[in-house]
Amino acid sequence: MTVQEFNDAAGNLERVVLSGPESASVEIYVYGATVTSWKSGTGAERLFVSRQAVLDGSKPIRGGIPLVFPQFGPGALPQHGFARNQRWTFLGATEHGAGVAATFELRDSEETRGSAWPFRFVLTYTVDLTAHTLSTIMKCENADERAFEFTALMHTYLGVGSIAQVEVEGLEGAEYDDKISGQVGVKEARARVTVGTNEDRVYRDVEDNVVVRERGGGAVAIRRFNFKDIVLWNPWEQKAREMADFADDEYHRMVCVEAGTVASSIALRPGQTISCGQLLTAEDVPAAAAAAATSAAI
Repeated sequence: MTVQEFNDAAGNLERVVLSGPESASVEIYVYGATVTSWKSGTGAERLFVSRQAVLDGSKPIRGGIPLVFPQFGPGALPQHGFARNQRWTFLGATEHGAGVAATFELRDSEETRGSAWPFRFVLTYTVDLTAHTLSTIMKCENADERAFEFTALMHTYLGVGSIAQVEVEGLEGAEYDDKISGQVGVKEARARVTVGTNEDRVYRDVEDNVVVRERGGGAVAIRRFNFKDIVLWNPWEQKAREMADFADDEYHRMVCVEAGTVASSIALRPGQTISCGQLLTAEDVPAAAAAAATSAAI
């Protein structure tokens, strides 16, 4: 297992690449602490990053796993808050019995304290890789003298061979708000949710783990920790054309299935902390390996 650090043209740390057991690897940019590649032990790439994504730190990266904090969607802050467009500090990496993990940190700054969310905080983000799993856990500490509230989400772009073959399991019975139609509190009746148009749904208080399965292909299971909701998103043809950092035809090759708490907020008192995140498990993982990865992620 290895840890590699890569610098940009100016000599600043740009990204960290962890190589784990078998052919597993993960790449994380310090800009946004954005995971831009996850290959499971088979060597298969599990994430999607647009070929038109901007990687120079001038705007959030289109793809991978951007971090949404402290605001989901539009609001007083810019879209999806500020964590995904800040440079994080790489604290180092450690090997453990099953794999390797890297840790990043983001603290409040003059810029964030001058925003519409002016609180002091510490975010610690750990990306943990094993042969068949990737856990991404963010710990938030309220370092302020005031209580605060926030929303947070891991905006996971999963890569697929064809969106026409994708089914999302685990959402049946959950209520969702449809941001396209404006409907709220719609109960999901399907055991296997498919995507065939522009979708932007917030599934609230999802009870089950979610599995994103491609018929005739692979699958990724998503287990959440202290996250209540799942967001399902695909821009489809028209929205894809409206995004400069997303190629017109790429909506066929991705689906966003995003773990977060966004329909309600998370409240922390001064000095209080909470850890939130997800465990992504690639298909065909032996039960013992999955159990070990779950224990390590908690």
